[in-house]
Amino acid sequence: MQIPLLSEVVIILGFSVLVILIFQRLKLPTILGFLLTGVLIGPHGFSLIQATHEVDILAEIGVILLLFVIGLEFSLKSLMAIKKTVFVGGSVQVFVTIGITALCFYLTGQAIASSVFMGFLFALSSTAIVLKLLQESGAINTPHGKISLAVLIYQDIIVVPMMLVTPLMIGDGGNLWEAILILLGKAAAVILMLIVGARYLVPRLLYAVARTKSKELFVLTVVVLCFSVAWLTSIAGLSLALGAFMAGLIISESEYSHQATGNILPFREIFTSFFFVSIGMLLDVQFVISHLGWVLLFASIVMVAKALIAALAALVLRYPIRTVLLTGLSLFQVGEFAFILSKTGLEYNMLSDELYQYFLAISLMTMAVTPFVFKYSDAILAVLVKTPLPKNFSRIMYNPKSVTEAEHAEYDFNDHLVIIGYGINGKNVAKAARFANIPYVILELNPDTVQEERAKGEPIYFGDATQEPILTHINIQLARVVVVAISDPEATKRIIVSVRSISQKPHIIIRTRFIQEMADNYSLGANEVIPEEFETSIEIFSRVLSKYLVPQDEVEQFIEQIREGSYRMFRPVANNGEAHTAPLQIPDIEISTLKVTSNNNEVVGKTISECELRRVHHVTLLAIKRNEDYLTDIDIDTRIETDDVLFVFGRPEHITAFNHIIEV
Repeated sequence: MQIPLLSEVVIILGFSVLVILIFQRLKLPTILGFLLTGVLIGPHGFSLIQATHEVDILAEIGVILLLFVIGLEFSLKSLMAIKKTVFVGGSVQVFVTIGITALCFYLTGQAIASSVFMGFLFALSSTAIVLKLLQESGAINTPHGKISLAVLIYQDIIVVPMMLVTPLMIGDGGNLWEAILILLGKAAAVILMLIVGARYLVPRLLYAVARTKSKELFVLTVVVLCFSVAWLTSIAGLSLALGAFMAGLIISESEYSHQATGNILPFREIFTSFFFVSIGMLLDVQFVISHLGWVLLFASIVMVAKALIAALAALVLRYPIRTVLLTGLSLFQVGEFAFILSKTGLEYNMLSDELYQYFLAISLMTMAVTPFVFKYSDAILAVLVKTPLPKNFSRIMYNPKSVTEAEHAEYDFNDHLVIIGYGINGKNVAKAARFANIPYVILELNPDTVQEERAKGEPIYFGDATQEPILTHINIQLARVVVVAISDPEATKRIIVSVRSISQKPHIIIRTRFIQEMADNYSLGANEVIPEEFETSIEIFSRVLSKYLVPQDEVEQFIEQIREGSYRMFRPVANNGEAHTAPLQIPDIEISTLKVTSNNNEVVGKTISECELRRVHHVTLLAIKRNEDYLTDIDIDTRIETDDVLFVFGRPEHITAFNHIIEV
């Protein structure tokens, strides 16, 4: 029995694996690997794919899932907060691009209609590529990330009127105004559905589904919501991708958005690969080779012009200069919706075959360059600083205060405590964190608990902590301490693995029931394992407070308050050398315990003086645990050996970098 599309799927994914494996070795962006895969297997390459239309359908699903995830990570409140950015910034970017492009093509002898249509094409940027790169770089919530998202939303909306105007420009549009009024009516109905669904329907539905504790039912419900809303917006004449974004917005208003994101991400990664491959399949390599000089010239002009216009949009909105430039570096490429719109132009003879191939080549070249520009955006800005710009301009652009405040103000969690599980121990740890003014966030799988505690103002989220996307959403890589206070030993192990696959920085404290579970948790990356047979929740939160360098008298005062409230338990002293009782709380400085597991001759086997620990690695060695002995009299002649446990003092980023050296 022959399964339709099976051979195409195998070819696409198989070639993608090989190409991206090579690209990873060369440290090249994966998006570029997918584009190259499309070029190789497409009709202008080895012609291995015949069912191009069916592949386009799979690609469309990828765009839908991508926009759905973006919507999940956003919210209606966030969208309303940037409505000015959407309409003002989007209008400036789109209409200035259309005007300049139309003028340039008209001066070269093109008809007015064709010139304006080319403006339509070049006004659109790549939603799929830009948002994926913003996500991967963690910049989706930065000022330039939000401006880029706002402009891309506007472009997705404006592409529908562009399609309606195109036939009118050649006198074949029918009753355009009637069509526009009908479209506006349908759009209003969709927006009303969005508001009602977000506030009343979807939260109740997902709450009922989450109470069943069925992961399969939860995933199925999320997928149905995504595609049903996309389908409804398509019926209304809007794009499927815009509908998917709206579906994500609806779910983002509930406490289940992080869990939904974690469930959808694997599907998104598969289907977006089809999208990028399908884009690469459009390119005629022979045409590019024969016209390479012109293609490079025109692509350079397009990238510079679009970057300047996008920067102008951010400048009109009065953002800092650095944000303005980063916005330009984000939106300089031609987008995927331009390919859809170009088919309308071919249908009405607004594009010649040669002009269409130029458009494809230029568009794909700008897409291919985008990952490199994102990767080296800081270096590009550094070059701009060295250009002969006015002194005040350079100072404003790289003012450290403005960079820190503007680019990182939107992050909700930093140097925080993560509490996984909100039973008795989790509640006590949260209480201790509130007492010490330590920022914290809670992950819990019981929807009733999440609903009740969120109503009380607790920073609690519904999510499965074994899934990396859930942990990423709460910035686990920036957390100082992670407390796992659940009773499922297997889930606990998976959580440790998930945390460590993201970052080595957090100090992981585990609660277990039995002593025999300790060794496995330590081997997976836990820093402290506290068995219930000997320890209590007081031991957990006292260690957390010590990790944050809260003065010891304050810790004891709080413990006494707990005991006065009839919460009395004996606790043995379980000091593995990692409890920190320093009387000072020093911002951005921490004491960490690191184990030497490598034979790196940069450090291992050398004295403190020889490896220049302070000057090169920017950390201070406080003590060494060697076998069962503690070496506390550290001097310049102290030697670091394999299997030593080092107690170091320094900034988190320096400690993380040093840890990579001694563990690899």
